[in-house]
Amino acid sequence: MANVNYFSGIVKVLENPKQTFLNSKVPVTRIRVELPQRRKNRLVYLIFWGNLAKDAKNIYKMNDYILVEGYVSIRNKNNTNINTKSLKKLTITVLKVYPFLLQENRLYSKK
Repeated sequence: MANVNYFSGIVKVLENPKQTFLNSKVPVTRIRVELPQRRKNRLVYLIFWGNLAKDAKNIYKMNDYILVEGYVSIRNKNNTNINTKSLKKLTITVLKVYPFLLQENRLYSKK
């Protein structure tokens, strides 16, 4: 029986990756992506940890298509207004990532 919270699919990167550091040591990269579906809720947030976070920050750019595998979680965004219902944010903690379609006009630095 498969795990229900596991996701595997192709997504489109909507913005350049943003990297932060946890406890000044562990890199964490967040990317807002779009799922190719016809429903209204198509936005998903990807979270990369460790060495995968460094690679995601350096390799992937806006309008790239990537194949991701990871675990899905739904998090609540708390609003200060009591009358509105809480918004839910779908996040995927990425375990594996593969380039699918990358933009051609890239500048790679030789190290």
